[in-house]
Amino acid sequence: MSPCPPTRTEPRVIEPILSDDVAQALAEHRAVVALESTIFSNLGLPAPANADALELCKQAVRDNGAVPAVAAILDGQAHLGLSPDEEKRVLQGTRKVAERDLAVALAQGWDVGVTTVSATVALAHAAGISVFATGGIGGVHRGSEHTGDVSADLDAIANHPVITVCAGAKAFLDLPRTLEYLETAGVPVLGWQHDWFPAFYTRSSGLPVPHRVDDERVVCDVLRFRARPATGVLLTVPIPVDDEIPAARIDAVLTAALESSAQAGVVGPAVTPYVLARIEKATDGDSIPANLALAASNAAVAARIAVVLAQ
Repeated sequence: MSPCPPTRTEPRVIEPILSDDVAQALAEHRAVVALESTIFSNLGLPAPANADALELCKQAVRDNGAVPAVAAILDGQAHLGLSPDEEKRVLQGTRKVAERDLAVALAQGWDVGVTTVSATVALAHAAGISVFATGGIGGVHRGSEHTGDVSADLDAIANHPVITVCAGAKAFLDLPRTLEYLETAGVPVLGWQHDWFPAFYTRSSGLPVPHRVDDERVVCDVLRFRARPATGVLLTVPIPVDDEIPAARIDAVLTAALESSAQAGVVGPAVTPYVLARIEKATDGDSIPANLALAASNAAVAARIAVVLAQ
């Protein structure tokens, strides 16, 4: 008697649980903006700044005509749009979920998982949300030719048809290689009313942005006309002028933080919170209001784009 063939398990499409306001907005074809939750957790900003960031970003989205949809994993289920009690759980979250971790978090029933850029882009796509706002994306790390350390954020942006609105990539990354990676992946990289690729705390990295755009409809049309249907769009928004940290100051801080992380043997996903914590300390806390300002600015621009896209 021949053995039974192995059972084939078809992959299940993740169907996030939507809050009532998000579900209603999507049903009525109104504007929705997805927000990641890592920035609002202890892994993103220290309390109470993380709670301030959450309220500022949600309000910026609402003030510009859209509905905010914060992503998270709660009790083994993916969510987009959270209740006040659920938001409190996210603020205390310490377990990060990238796109690759989504299946594990659901299968193992994680209590609280805060989503990164890659996971939030994936969940937004699954729910039919086309615009996502964050602070800064991950990218190619310095020394990646030896470590192979490239953020999953880049592949997620390249493989989900979502407009990601950000203040460029984290300033401690290898920004030229990050831009090269995005070009290879076929991701349109746009500069919002600006000619230079921003570097998170500073308005310009010194690298020209591939394409400048000056109004929301053009951004929406770039998504519509992209050559690869599965590919997203990256829209970079420079930090507001009054909140910028001078490049000369932040560069010295970044160098010291990266040297410290290397000496401590910090690698992979742990690098970002480690470096950000040292930047906060070295700038006497000035990095926190800068972070809040750029996150709220990105959320406002994202909402304006989402409104036009919904039309």
